[in-house]
Amino acid sequence: MLKEKTDAMASSGLFFKDGKKRIDYILVYKKSSLQVEKRSTFEKNLRAEGLMLEREPAVTNSDIMFVKIHCPWETLCKYAERMNIRMPFSLQRNMRELKSWLPRNPMKLDKEALPDLEETDCYTAPFSRARIHHFTINNKDSFFSNSTRSRIVHHMLQRTKYEDGKSKMGINRLLNNGTYEAAFPPHEGSHKSRHPIKTHGAQNHRHLLYERWARWGMWYKYQPLDLIRRYFGEKIGLYFAWLGWYTGMLIPAALVGLFVFLYGLFTMDSSQVSKEICEANETIMCPMCERNCTLQKLNESCIYAKVTHLFDNGGTVFFAIFMAIWATVFLEFWKRRRAVLTYDWDLIDWEDEEEELRPQFEAKYSQVERVNPITGKPEPFQPFPDKLSRLMVSVSGIFFMISLVLTAVFAVVVYRLVAMEQFASFKWYFIKKYWQFATSGTGVCINFMIIMSLNVVYEKVAYLLTDLEHPRTESEWENSFALKMFLFQFVNLNSSIFYIAFFLGRFAGRPGKYNKLFNRWRLEECHPSGCLIDLCLQMGVIMVLKQMWNNFMELGYPLLQNWWSRRKMKRRGQSMEHKISLPQWEKDWNLQPMNLHGLMDEYLEMVLQFGFTTIFVAAFPLAPLLALLNNIIEIRLDAYKFVTQWRRPMPARATDIGIWYGILEGIGVLAVITNAFVIAITSDYIPRFVYAYKYGPCTDQGYRQEKCLKGYVNSSLSVFDLSELGMGYSGYCRYRDYRAPPWSSTPYEFTLQFWHVLAARLAFIIVFEHLVFGIKSFIAYLIPDMPKDLCDRMRREKYLVQEMMYEAELEHLQRERKKNGKQYHHEWP
Repeated sequence: MLKEKTDAMASSGLFFKDGKKRIDYILVYKKSSLQVEKRSTFEKNLRAEGLMLEREPAVTNSDIMFVKIHCPWETLCKYAERMNIRMPFSLQRNMRELKSWLPRNPMKLDKEALPDLEETDCYTAPFSRARIHHFTINNKDSFFSNSTRSRIVHHMLQRTKYEDGKSKMGINRLLNNGTYEAAFPPHEGSHKSRHPIKTHGAQNHRHLLYERWARWGMWYKYQPLDLIRRYFGEKIGLYFAWLGWYTGMLIPAALVGLFVFLYGLFTMDSSQVSKEICEANETIMCPMCERNCTLQKLNESCIYAKVTHLFDNGGTVFFAIFMAIWATVFLEFWKRRRAVLTYDWDLIDWEDEEEELRPQFEAKYSQVERVNPITGKPEPFQPFPDKLSRLMVSVSGIFFMISLVLTAVFAVVVYRLVAMEQFASFKWYFIKKYWQFATSGTGVCINFMIIMSLNVVYEKVAYLLTDLEHPRTESEWENSFALKMFLFQFVNLNSSIFYIAFFLGRFAGRPGKYNKLFNRWRLEECHPSGCLIDLCLQMGVIMVLKQMWNNFMELGYPLLQNWWSRRKMKRRGQSMEHKISLPQWEKDWNLQPMNLHGLMDEYLEMVLQFGFTTIFVAAFPLAPLLALLNNIIEIRLDAYKFVTQWRRPMPARATDIGIWYGILEGIGVLAVITNAFVIAITSDYIPRFVYAYKYGPCTDQGYRQEKCLKGYVNSSLSVFDLSELGMGYSGYCRYRDYRAPPWSSTPYEFTLQFWHVLAARLAFIIVFEHLVFGIKSFIAYLIPDMPKDLCDRMRREKYLVQEMMYEAELEHLQRERKKNGKQYHHEWP
């Protein structure tokens, strides 16, 4: 079986022409490129480092040349030792006892699917040529996996010079200046096979990943994390592990949110507030505009009142507390899951390794050096004044972009003010009746278009600002870039939502004395049924449209690009039969490269979704359900994209999800604060609560919500004399506020009920935040970062390994002594 698969790999273009040397990396360049000297020097230096190169022209384009790279055994061993790559360690004694303490992986693939590619549990140690006899080397060709070989070659490509000079090195610079068109490790063959996997087995790892993971029919199954990690590297493996964990944790949140929504649906008709609004056919509301407006009755807001009850009901506070606790449990248990994965994948000690410097950092500060306190070797150093000045410029750029976002939000607010007057005095009765819905709907659509337009600008600005800082390592560059992108997009997506939640209708004034923007446009008021419906509409539209757009860009755009590439091949006269016979490296060249920023876009999308799911969840309990449905699609969409539509990314190592965990914790804290303010300020929960206990008909009796809220709507509406408007109306109208009537001694002043409601709102915010933060801290304290059984396994393994390594070394020394003794006895005359 293994020999047949090896022959198949050779015929598919995974080896040199001799069929023996495995292709570990591919470089692509154009013959018409003018950088011949740099390319020649670079490839000469690669050969001097021990790599083997072979050129071959493209089948479909005579101007394209491929450089196939093979890393021989001796070079692999040298750089594996230099890079501290952990490899299987041969320990014979007590191995059964050791294996019994090794963790069990619940997401391993079925062994019968691909038995010759399945790994066995073993102990690993940093590779050393001096102790090579201790490592399990059954076959030199398969000892280093494909991903490890590619990682070693990539390390060499990053450090090889192409010109004289300390900073003239690295494949990234050659890609940027056009010397090479692309550089990538090859896929392990095709992701499809003519034969079913159950009878003939998987042809390669890529085929197995497609059949057991990337197909849409696998949406309900666990992800094969071990194989994902083996094929794509630990960094991508951790991303899919986190995404799967997040999706699984969304299930209880979605169920509780759906229950709260259904509770509102089933109690919608029996709600006392909705009943009073729907039956108020004699209550005249004050005009919402200052010209061409007709007086409307309160019962015309019946539909709005019922829809508002779906999201603003008795379960709102409970769900807000539940989601705050859920966010803490999700993050704490993810730390435990990450600890298990890092142990399974031999990443426990990886953080102690010194990370390589970025070539750009070395080039900029090659003249300034200091001794590294860890390695004891001199290395480039960025002076503090230079670092501070660059950081200040970067921070200034961030504040400028955030101010640009706020300016765009202000423009949308002005549009809403202008549209409000136009729709309220529209000739069509339907638009005139539902003018607030028309204003909110068109406003959110315009806001979404502005959001998507600004996202393009943000990415370029964030890239320039990050390069300006000259981060020391790649991880520092990624963290800095990710933080900027998150800040830009978070403010971009949520600034309009914050406006609707906390500012809409708060400063509108009262009839006869409305506040105006630029003394021209009257500020918006909330609907008679409240502002929560506007917040729900804003969140729902942006969340759904954003997720649909992301899904299209992640899969639809690569599919269109690959289709266009195949179409161009047909125009050149290449038939489909000819395409099938293309070597693997040329098939990979026709695929789309992975995004320049790696997994940043994937994490950013999910973290922003996490913000939608938690920050304003009190106003939109269906957010977790929408997120769950999207993520079920997202996992398979990303899997399909990685396996079939993208070139194979460079396998990289990582021990966690980087800066994103800190951002998630920050979102969790912000969610508690915003939900407290949404319930206290945006929702009518506190006014209803105060009325029921202080002003309702049963203040001295047992509390029953529906009975004690009788008369609440009338109590929440103030009276205004229409004759004061000068619009030809007479009589009285009502508006949402707690003000004295016009016939009182202090007309239109705030009543005592207003101050009671305000005090209750402030008290609720303080109590809610302290209660939830206390619960969150207590839960975080109860849940340890590492499972106890894992700690025991690690201590036990360390003890057994030390004993076995000592015994193995002792046995090796005894064998050497016997061997030397026999040789000495044989040579004695």
